[in-house]
Amino acid sequence: MVKHATTPAIVKRPPIVVVMGHIDHGKSTLLDYIRKSNVVEKEAGGITQHLSACVVAHTTKEGIKESITFLDTPGHAAFQKMRLRGADVADIAVLVVSAEDGVKPQTLEALASIKQAGIPFIVAINKIDKPGADIPRTQSSLIEHEIYIEGMGGDIPWAAISAKAGTGVPELLDLIILAADLAELTGDTNAPATGQVIEGKLDPKRGNTATQIVKNGTLRSGQYIVSGTAMAPVRIMEDFTGKPLREASLSTPVGIVGFSEIPAAGAPFMVVENKKAAEIVTEKARERAERRTAHHSELPTIPILIKADVLGTIDAIEHELNKFESDRIAVRVIDAAVGPITASDVQNVSATKEAIIVGFNVPVERQAKDLAERLGVEIDTFSIIYELSEWLDKALKNRTPTLEEEVPTGRIKLLKIFSTQKNTHVLGGRVEEGAIKLRQRVRIMRRDIEIGKGTIKNLQQQKSDVQQIVEGEFGMQVETRVEIAPGDYLIPYDTVVS
Repeated sequence: MVKHATTPAIVKRPPIVVVMGHIDHGKSTLLDYIRKSNVVEKEAGGITQHLSACVVAHTTKEGIKESITFLDTPGHAAFQKMRLRGADVADIAVLVVSAEDGVKPQTLEALASIKQAGIPFIVAINKIDKPGADIPRTQSSLIEHEIYIEGMGGDIPWAAISAKAGTGVPELLDLIILAADLAELTGDTNAPATGQVIEGKLDPKRGNTATQIVKNGTLRSGQYIVSGTAMAPVRIMEDFTGKPLREASLSTPVGIVGFSEIPAAGAPFMVVENKKAAEIVTEKARERAERRTAHHSELPTIPILIKADVLGTIDAIEHELNKFESDRIAVRVIDAAVGPITASDVQNVSATKEAIIVGFNVPVERQAKDLAERLGVEIDTFSIIYELSEWLDKALKNRTPTLEEEVPTGRIKLLKIFSTQKNTHVLGGRVEEGAIKLRQRVRIMRRDIEIGKGTIKNLQQQKSDVQQIVEGEFGMQVETRVEIAPGDYLIPYDTVVS
């Protein structure tokens, strides 16, 4: 049961900081230095592909001990949704920009996410220890993109750092604390906990798990947590290092095990009185979700089943799918879940030969592989997002049906019917515009209404067989089942396949 406090306990809340920027500009290296870990080497391709959170202690230059919660977000373009989620839950952003490269495309995307979230940010000019580092040039690059830093005509705080060596990092942390003080972040520790889910996954040994950030209140063991259609008793609660917790308060990232289903990343969570209350809340959420039935397209549909290691990666894959635009096919995600690719997944898509199963950082079970070979189902797995992006675009284009377009080349008026034998008509006509060619298909028009189609079998002008007529009167042989009359028009056309 949730105990409702009679008196609010408003206290200063530690800042939640999101680290953003272009790929390879050193976001994860910065966090590695701050938390004294080495996550970068464990990531496929050397790029971060999951949202993670940690809490660090920092003593300011005035000797005051502070706590900061950091979120690490991927820089690759495909992870835009994940970045938006990070910026949405955060209080402050650190925009990392390489002193070698300056502002890059994902720098601007990250900036747009920060502005959309409406949070203050600090620029960290990183890699100042590199031979190619040029701080003045990087500052100019920032100004060119309307990032007006202090000392350059603006008021955005900045720090020059080396995430690898740690140079300037204490000063950066001081700026974060200062920004947090200016924002006057507070929370009520006596209130029931609320916050956001930042990641969810299926743990093979422990079941559905999720990472949450507590934005207000205190989450205690024995309570019930609800997020959308997912619910869980708070029995197994851990901090970012995996250490068991009995309670978690303001700005604390916590992992909770035992959800009824994996909660949606980015969704808010709240605490309810008991299991019965949790069931009522999740049932109402389920009813709302069912009313938002997916739009059914009239276009040919390519079904795609996504399996990934975590929900954030599913966001990234769906981001890539949303970039695919076509007026000939529609892409429909028939299922998206975390966990390995199973025989059941293959069975679910086997009815449609165009279906694709896409896996990211997940294994393919042996039974699934064998069944896919028998049923002709395509399975492709990846561990690096840009490789998946390139393949996905090619795979969808290969499944796009060709479009045949009839391009008119002229307009012919029929003047006389010389003879008709079965479906072959000998006619006289005049070119009114364009041209007509041998073996070309024609639309037969009567008073602007198409009455049928035919094929040009022969063309004659001045008693000679020709390949094409571009002007004047001529004779022709047309094969068609339609009864043709003088005054009808022929519209010759070429078929263009695209």
